This record gives sequence, C-alpha cells and structure tokens, in this order.
Amino acid sequence: MRKFAKFLVLTVLTLAVILPAAQADESAQYAKGVVFNDANMNGVRDSGEEGLPNVGVSNGSMIVQTGSDGAYQVPVDDDTIIFVIKPRGWRAPLDKNNISRFFYVHKPKGSPAMKYKGVDPTGPLPESIDFPLCRQDEPDRFKALFLGDTQPHNNETVYYMSHDIMEELAGSDAAFGVTLGDVVGNTLSLYEDVAAAHGLTGIPWVYVKGNHDTNYDGQPDHHRTYETWARVFGPPYYSFNYGPVHFVVLNNPYFGQKSGYTAKLDFTQMSWLRRDLALVPKDQLVVLMMHIPLHRMADRAEIFSLLQDRPNTFSISGHTHTMYHIFYDETTGWKGSEPHHHLVNGAACGAWWRGTPDEVGLPHASSADGTPNGYSIITFDGTKYSVRFKAARRPADYQMTVYAPNEIPAADTGKTKVVANIFSSSDRSKVEMRLGDGPWVPMARVPQPDPGYLMAKQLEDKVAKPLPWRGVSAPGNSSHTWEALLPANLAVGAHMVQVRSTDMFGQTDIGRRIIYVR
Repeated sequence: MRKFAKFLVLTVLTLAVILPAAQADESAQYAKGVVFNDANMNGVRDSGEEGLPNVGVSNGSMIVQTGSDGAYQVPVDDDTIIFVIKPRGWRAPLDKNNISRFFYVHKPKGSPAMKYKGVDPTGPLPESIDFPLCRQDEPDRFKALFLGDTQPHNNETVYYMSHDIMEELAGSDAAFGVTLGDVVGNTLSLYEDVAAAHGLTGIPWVYVKGNHDTNYDGQPDHHRTYETWARVFGPPYYSFNYGPVHFVVLNNPYFGQKSGYTAKLDFTQMSWLRRDLALVPKDQLVVLMMHIPLHRMADRAEIFSLLQDRPNTFSISGHTHTMYHIFYDETTGWKGSEPHHHLVNGAACGAWWRGTPDEVGLPHASSADGTPNGYSIITFDGTKYSVRFKAARRPADYQMTVYAPNEIPAADTGKTKVVANIFSSSDRSKVEMRLGDGPWVPMARVPQPDPGYLMAKQLEDKVAKPLPWRGVSAPGNSSHTWEALLPANLAVGAHMVQVRSTDMFGQTDIGRRIIYVR
C-alpha cells in the first residue's frame, strides 16, 4: 500500500489519536472525514446524523480513533485503502452481494494493466471520505459460518460450489459467513460469480485472501498482488468487532520474490496488527482468520508474542484441504497460560471439486484425509466458542465414517480392526466402541489413510483416461482416524458396531456399522 520508507515514518506517529494540525507533516496528504450514525440507512450524512466517537479508522499501517464529533484524519499516498474498524452493535452498508463496504480505495491513477481487472482510477482525494454505520443487534451468543477454500477455477466448478454448499446455506441464522482464502483457483474473473452465490445466502460475507487469489503478474512487488481483490473485496487485511468478539482478517501469503510465496506478514501488516490489538481489551476473545495455517508461518513467534498475554484467543485457517486441530503450548513456542487452539478448517471444495459425480452430477470431492467437503459452524458465547463440522448436503449428525469388513470369519474377530474417521476430532476427543449393548471400550487415535478414500482412489484409477480434474488426489494420512479390535469369539450372525465420540466441546456423536460373522 505504501513505500517502505514512508511506513517507517508512520510507525513513530502516536497511536489511536487524531494528529493535531501542529504535528502534521505539511508535505503529506491526509484523508479526512466522519464516521457517522446513518439513521435512515441511505449512505449519506443527513442533517442531524451525529458523528460516532472512538471508532478506529486505518490506512493499513496506522490506526486513529475518531474524535467526539466522529471526525478522523489519516495520512495517505496514491495507493491506499482507508477502512473502518467496525465497533460492536454497528454495521457498514452491504452491497448487492452482502459484502460490507467499510472501506474507500484511493488510487488516483487506478491499477496498472494486468491480466485480471484491478481498480479503475479513483481521481483526486475527496474533500471528505465519510463512513456510514447503522445500528444492529449483536448478542453475546451468535453463530458464524467458516468455509475453507471454495476454489472454483472455471464456470462449471462455480456451479458445483453453488449447488453443493451455498444452496443449503440460504436463510442461515448465522451472523455472517467467512471464506478462508482461495476464494477462487487463480481465475480472478470468477470473483463476481462466487460473491453473488455467497450473497444469496442472505447473510453478510467476510473474505480472507489466499495464495490463489493473487494477481501473479503483479510480482515481484508484493503490494501489486491484490489489485483485483481490492476492487471486489477491499483491503487484504482488516479487523472488526461482532458481539463481544474481535475478529482479525490477515493476509499471510507473502509474495516477496519471483519464485513464489511464503507464509508470513509483511512489515506493515505486522505493525498494523500490533496497533490493532493494542486497542482491544486484554480479556476480549480475539479470533485470527488467515489462509495459511499458523504452523507454516515464518513469523509465528512474533504473532504469538502479541497474543500470549491474552487469556482468550483462537485462530482458524484453510489452505491444506485437510482438517485438523493444533494446540500450541510451551513446546511449540506458545507462552500463554493455556494452549492456543488453531483449527485448520478443511476445504469447501474438498479435493478441488474432483471425484466421481453422484446422482445429481456433483463430484464427491472428499479431501485426501477422508473428510467430506463442507464447512464449520462456530458458536461464540462471550469469551467461549464451540466448533461443529457440517458436511455438504449431508445430515447434521454425519460426523464420522465407520469402517469394518462386511463379513468376518468367526476365528478372526479378535484380530479384526474397526476404524472410525471422525472428521473434526482431535487429541482432546474421547472415542469409544461397543458391539450391541456391550461395554464401551476406548479407541486409539492412529493416523492412517482413510479406507473409503483408498477405495475411491482405486476405483477411479481404473477409469480409462479420466479428465485430469476428475481424478482425486493421492490419499494422505488422516489425523482423525481411530481404531480398536473387535472382541474375540463373537457369535455367528449380524452385529451392530457403534462408535461414540465426545469432542473437546462436549458434543457427542454416534456412528454405526453392521458386520456379519460367518
């Protein structure tokens, strides 16, 4: 957004206050305006609509707070996105696709010529850049939807996403939805269609930038990689409050070299994050939303240093097309009083919309760890939260697949394993198995390839010359597979195997499989 030298100057400016005129750099350009209560929701400040004090406004580097009259002033250059940090109980206007318009893009000359369209020239800096906010009810307890990589790469895969995921979310009672990066698969011209499908759910939608959401012809200049993103979605990182929770959207694919990307925050974004968190009460729940998981970030330790004195934190990502939980503690560099929970949320597209089509023409799209494509429903309640996985177009209680042979020789029952893939389980889950009304016995978490995915891969490998995007990827070990041996000396006949899982949030699920002993 701005040149490195200018960022160094901005780092010494006073945080969270409007600079007095006597302190201002006379050679700098300043955006000025008012954040106001848009009582009639027409997007224009009318007579009697008061300014809102103590609202954060950022230029992507520094953060100022509005004065008692709602006024702000922030320095800008010719490549700046100015945005409001939404306070609790307020919302910015939504566009036709339910994307919040909480920002103003200042690019007088527009974006450079690129393969995918960027921002049109915005012209001279307006005399006043005003941000309307209107009131909304935000209770302590609310739900939000989290989708990992939706990642369509052509019109057909946009249709898959629309039918498989978005149609069932229409009319959701969630406060908002989030796509955790890789909104598309490099084809940035699909943004509008994807956003339209998300918008038809009827709830506001938040977007995190992924590595496949990039203007690759913008390299090696890191700040030219989100020109199309800025036009459609606004700033690549920002924060907002909803209810008692502070949410932070991070942009962590870093394109600093022609050879590709790494996972980290650039200097300016890290400085902004430090300033953002300085304005958040220490006991407030902070949720970091990013594309690439924390364990792959080169500057994870610095992020930890900003969080570890906070008792209530959570982070979530996508990127890997697998689902797993990480609990950071002192052995992994976290120094907080309690481990930090990071959820790698899986992928809405699963295995990139690949797999054998079902009866309505949609690919099974299971991920390589055997997780069905889907999304998470996270319920926030004060400083607490709980996560519930939802497989696309499946019943809400479909939380696992149980595997065992259809038939087993009576002499082999004590040597036969039952394997359960419990999609959102972790090492904090308790998993047990029983036959019929027998006693529950513990199952052990043993990472391994999902048996059903192995079978699907073998079947698809037999298809003569499958289309390259149809074939599923190679199986990988699942971190959420559990196993136990059947009891010995089972009677000949049919038996019901039951698997019971209780997760870290106290949510209990049952899976079943019928076997025959011969």
